[in-house]
Formats: sequence, C-alpha cells, structure tokens
Amino acid sequence: MNETLALLLNHRSIRKFTDQPLTREQVETIVAAGQAASTSSNVQAYSVIAVTEKGLQEELARLSGNQAYVHSCPVFLVWCAELSRLKKAAQQHRPGEETYEGSMENLIVATVDTALAAQNAAIAAESLGLGIVYIGGIRNQSTEVASLLGLPKLVYPLFGMCVGYPDQQPALRPRLPQEAVLHWNGYDASRSEKHVRQYDEIMAAYLRERTAGAKATPWSELMADKLAQPSRMHMGQFLRDRGFGTK
Repeated sequence: MNETLALLLNHRSIRKFTDQPLTREQVETIVAAGQAASTSSNVQAYSVIAVTEKGLQEELARLSGNQAYVHSCPVFLVWCAELSRLKKAAQQHRPGEETYEGSMENLIVATVDTALAAQNAAIAAESLGLGIVYIGGIRNQSTEVASLLGLPKLVYPLFGMCVGYPDQQPALRPRLPQEAVLHWNGYDASRSEKHVRQYDEIMAAYLRERTAGAKATPWSELMADKLAQPSRMHMGQFLRDRGFGTK
C-alpha cells in the first residue's frame, strides 16, 4: 500500500461542502491533472466549464433534478465531450473533403476521453483535501443545459462534478467482489453470477445499517428496478441533433 493507492481506495462521493472557496489556481491545477490523462490519438476530445456564479449553479441544479449540492458547492465542473475542435482542424487542413467527426467511433472516443480526464481530475481534487461527486443528472435536460452554457454543435454535456471542501465523512460504499469483475483469459459468467449473489447480501447489510433498518434491498433487485424504468430516452436524438453518431 502506498499513498496513491490509499487515496484511490478511500474514494467516496461528497454531497455536503463547507463554505470555504476554491482558488482559481486550485481549479486550474485540478483540470491540468485531468488534461494529463490518457487520450485516444492525442485528440483530447473534451472541454470543461467551471461554474462558480451562484445563479448559474442554481439553474444547473434545477436542470439536474434539483440536486442542492450543485449550487452549494464552490465550483461545479461541467465535463463536455468535444469534437468541434477536430471539425475546425479538418476544415483548416482538408477544406472541401469529407470528414468523419460525426461517426459513432468518434462519439465513443470523445466520451471515453472526457471520462478519463474527469477521473484524473477527481483524484487530483481528493489529493488536495477536496471532495467530489459526479452529477449524471446534467443529462436530464441536455438541450436546456447545452443552451444555457452556449455549447456549439459537436459538444455535449456528459456529466457535472461538484468540487469543494468536504463537510461530511460518509461510509465507504461496498463494491462488487473483485471475482465478479476480474476474469482471467476469458469471461466466466458462472463465476460472476456467484459473486453477485454474495454482493447482494453485502449491499443489503450495508443499506440496513445506513438506513437504520428502513431499507435492505439486494443490489441485483436495485439494478432490476433501475432497468425497468426508462431513463433519459431523449439522449439518442439529442446526440444526433448535435452532430454525434451520424455516421
């Protein structure tokens, strides 16, 4: 065990922050760490919008499902998958030629690049004594968020990230047993299913303790309930409207 591993293994989502502000240098350092992440073919297909203006944070909180910590954190980072820079580069160097910035592959590349950069940034923030929580709810009303932030075509908001000094210390949430996710030399479905059943018991006990006995739902049942509800079904059309996944 070393300091880096200890930091990674101690990760937890923080949803309550102190009033202590972040400096511009802190934000820039966090984003710089994000920029150091691996990126496919050096395309660096992401942009980050740091939102500190409280009125704008409040509107983003509303659009994200009225999540109060979006406007109670000192800085809200909106991580955007970005291919517009590549489009402009193609127009500059290959004017008049057909290009493929809107391909499904490039959508995947941009989405993965953004997630890799954001996770680097998250660990950087935690190394500075800060806490973070990802906000997938930024996709609840993607068109409105894109308009509010002035996002051009070939840029879409993937998720938000609240960043600030923690004002809580939540318990670590148990993860799936490694045996359920780590396969050697091929996928072993029976091994995965066995350890998911074990995890059901672990999560039921965790929820029972966390809710003082009010809830003890197994993980697999929670996932079944999640899949039974349509979620952000507008995203396919939204992405096509913005020029993604069109080829």
